[in-house]
Amino acid sequence: MSITDELYAFDNAYGILVAGMDEAGRGPLAGPVAAACCIPGPVMIDGVNDSKKLSEQKREALYEKIVSSCMAYSVEFIDEKTIDDINILAATKSAMEKCVKKLSIMPDIVLIDAVNGLDLPCRYESVIKADAKSYAVACASILAKVSRDRMMREYHLKYPGYGFAKHKGYGTAEHIAAIRKYGPCDIHRRTFIGKFI
Repeated sequence: MSITDELYAFDNAYGILVAGMDEAGRGPLAGPVAAACCIPGPVMIDGVNDSKKLSEQKREALYEKIVSSCMAYSVEFIDEKTIDDINILAATKSAMEKCVKKLSIMPDIVLIDAVNGLDLPCRYESVIKADAKSYAVACASILAKVSRDRMMREYHLKYPGYGFAKHKGYGTAEHIAAIRKYGPCDIHRRTFIGKFI
């Protein structure tokens, strides 16, 4: 049994309509946090796995397959200024709540990677390392990661000195050096970069 088969079997064991939800971008020093929610289609897409275990090229290819075959999906972003105002956990929860409320089909349950305290219009279950256990959550993790990475590549064109296309806003040595050289730009999270400026 492949990894994808195992993830798919995990969701099927619920016997009800399952959605998966995950986030991308809680840790970076710049840019938004993204959340995605996905109700996969009935046909399993081979190769789906936790987005962190896939190459950027593989994620991009799977993204297109997921969005073209799923029953419903949504992606939400919360910007860096809001993250600074309400903190990253609250911003992540807000993105997740908006995601579920935007779905065109309401699932019976939403599986979420280790986040609690959400105000959702349906039942949800917080599962530790859900992106490595659930097919629906793995799909959502790919949608969130690819959506945010694409946005950060766009920001690279606007702020080319920081290397956003390469590190996507994470605190790499190259990124920290750029902050110290140029100072923060509009999309930097001020509450995250205090020790670097």
